[in-house]
Amino acid sequence: MSASFEFTEPDLFTAGTVGPPGQRVFFLQARQFGAVVSFKCEKQQVAALADYLAGLLSDLPDPPPPPADAADALALQEPAIAEWVVGALGVAYNHTAGTFIIEAEELLIVEDDDIDEDTAAELAAAAGKVRFTLTRGQVAAFVPHAQALVASGRPPCFLCGLPLDPAGHVCPRNN
Repeated sequence: MSASFEFTEPDLFTAGTVGPPGQRVFFLQARQFGAVVSFKCEKQQVAALADYLAGLLSDLPDPPPPPADAADALALQEPAIAEWVVGALGVAYNHTAGTFIIEAEELLIVEDDDIDEDTAAELAAAAGKVRFTLTRGQVAAFVPHAQALVASGRPPCFLCGLPLDPAGHVCPRNN
């Protein structure tokens, strides 16, 4: 059984990477009361989360401006050791409290296609879960940070859009 977490008052919620472009490993990370917890995820998950949160923020009044050192404050805390790999992500907004709730569930890979409903339910119940309760200010700081992180990878090929490797690129459009 994987560990589950709840961050009700995190002083850090960020995304970050370890490794060079093309080999980067993406993480979501939170810190609360001095404890830092990291979760491995995909670049597309970080991009989708940032875009979705940006859309939600656009429907709300502007949050207070982030501090001048907000970008530095969102740096990934090393070493980033994943508790587990993120599968599903969910987002909600609590209008009463003015907070965002982000939930992530552990990715489960089951090799056996012949599992019954009871076994599937047991596996789902044993999967790790994490809930982050974030202020509008934290989300407003996270969005541009995550978008810049995603954009800082390998540049795309102008013909096919696939990432260019420093060692070369075999473009499928150059037949």
